[in-house]
Amino acid sequence: MNFWPGFYSIQGAWYLLLLLPLIIFYFLKLKRPHKQVPSLALWSQVINDRRVNSPFQKFKRSILLLLQILLLLFLVLSLMQPFIQSGAERAEYLPILIDCSASMGATDPETKKTRLELAKARVTELIENLLPDQRVSLVAVSSTARRLTDFTDNQRVLKQSLAGLTVDDVPSHLEDALRMTQALSRTAPIKTVLFYSDGNFPKEVNFELPFELNYQRLPSAGANLGITSFNARKNQSGNWDVFIRVENSSDSDTPATVELLQDGQSVAKEEIVLSTGDSQRLEFSISADKASTLEAVLIPESFDSLVSDNRAFLKIPQARSLLVFIDPDLSSYRYALADNEELQLYPEAGETVGPPEYDLIISASEKDLEKQALVKLGVGFIPDDLKKYITLETKLTDVVDWNRSSSFLRHVELNDVQITEEPVWVENAGVENLEESGYEVLVHGRRGPLLLQKRNAGDLEFYFLFNTDRSTMPYRVGFPIMVSNLVQLTMQEAGIAEVQAAATPVLPPVEYLPEQKYEIKTPDGKRLSTESNKNGLVSGIAALHVGNYVISGEGADSDEISVSLLSPLETSLVSVEEIQFSEVPVTAAQAQIDSDKPLWSEFALIAFLLLLIEWWYFQRRPAGIPS
Repeated sequence: MNFWPGFYSIQGAWYLLLLLPLIIFYFLKLKRPHKQVPSLALWSQVINDRRVNSPFQKFKRSILLLLQILLLLFLVLSLMQPFIQSGAERAEYLPILIDCSASMGATDPETKKTRLELAKARVTELIENLLPDQRVSLVAVSSTARRLTDFTDNQRVLKQSLAGLTVDDVPSHLEDALRMTQALSRTAPIKTVLFYSDGNFPKEVNFELPFELNYQRLPSAGANLGITSFNARKNQSGNWDVFIRVENSSDSDTPATVELLQDGQSVAKEEIVLSTGDSQRLEFSISADKASTLEAVLIPESFDSLVSDNRAFLKIPQARSLLVFIDPDLSSYRYALADNEELQLYPEAGETVGPPEYDLIISASEKDLEKQALVKLGVGFIPDDLKKYITLETKLTDVVDWNRSSSFLRHVELNDVQITEEPVWVENAGVENLEESGYEVLVHGRRGPLLLQKRNAGDLEFYFLFNTDRSTMPYRVGFPIMVSNLVQLTMQEAGIAEVQAAATPVLPPVEYLPEQKYEIKTPDGKRLSTESNKNGLVSGIAALHVGNYVISGEGADSDEISVSLLSPLETSLVSVEEIQFSEVPVTAAQAQIDSDKPLWSEFALIAFLLLLIEWWYFQRRPAGIPS
């Protein structure tokens, strides 16, 4: 800090020339009229005044002149806009990034202030100390970046935007904010960027800094307990196993109570004690014959700095049977699924028309796979878009390797499986050609792929490039296991076997009527408008706060979708000291940023006080005059 003041408007010093007429005015002789009086005894004051009119005696007793000179000096100094120099380079255009992710809502056990409130206080101080040539732009950083203001020196606008900034119950994504700042640098010369955060974000950021980043890390908050995972799985008895994970970020053992609510009614409660940095997985069993809403509530018995991760929501779907279409020519698949009571198989005997949509399609005809379904399995043919890469030959082959981590092939052994049809790569074709078309090879043969997987926008596809009935696979123990895996995978895709709690920052997509307008009421009372696409899908709705979102519109009767935080990173309240960028790391500043402090208001106040003193001195009652 340089305590020798600087002056922004040095041209204001020209107003010091006003001292000349002020002093000349006091040198002017008094012109009194001549009167004859009988005695001079009562006119001693007049005689003294005439003596004082000499130039070198006038300054000895003229307090008014001194006050007016000081008044003029301080007014001129105010016009010169003095400031105390911080010693740091002053940025004319300064973007200020403010982290407002969920962890910024964590409070201090002593002051009870959130990290965002501390950041606001520091930024407010910078705004109040803005010099006339400085412009500031405020940018909020959460799951995305939002520019709150353009570059401006209007303190009222800046403070109003800062006051309206609230915590979003989402993880932070610094890269988006930096890219927005990079876009701002095309319209204004940006040399330095300020970033206020508690440091709770990924350490590595894939971004090349075109400017200097001043990372102002806020003090850490207190201890915290939070729910980081919430899901349910349907068991063989038809009930639901509910799993809740709770994590502890404090440095001591912390007791708490976890309560599970079903449709607003308490169905289970358990007391836990989490040790330092520990996590615990809780399991409950509930029955749900119809769709219901679960809510997990965490009640810490000691100080808890973050509230947004103490509640989580989960929707249990309506129980129903899977609609499965199996090609009549694939008898091995129909036989493997015939005794499964959770399935409704098509086509049924004597029927040629089935439902318009299925959950699972297993067919040897590519035409059948054109029907709507969540999961499709093609058997014994090569998809049209891959025929230029793969051909099918009638030749004996076997399995060389397979993806054992695939959900479709879990617990399945394919050693010694004999296959009478062999897919073969055409010349110069390979796995990279399939990957370009969106396919993944799950099973490799000797001269080509045997099983492929492809994930589309609305379905999941598998392709056996050979006819499994013309192999030894249906006679192996792994075949019914593989078919059971396919059913479980379909149930997961349909959301009727395993469900995960929806998490911020985006609502899960829902399907209504096509091309209709819908209104979403957020937990904080705001209303958002959107429109479904041509398939009736409503998606991409921002969910920045934990709680219930109510959807209204054609076909939506005040439907509720609940979202939770469920972020282990936000719950942990970790604070990184250093941000690793593509080229260089940025370390958190050790001290709070020091800005130039304007002094014109202080000088103007002193001038006003001098004016009051001068008025009092001029108006005071002369000594010796009785009241």
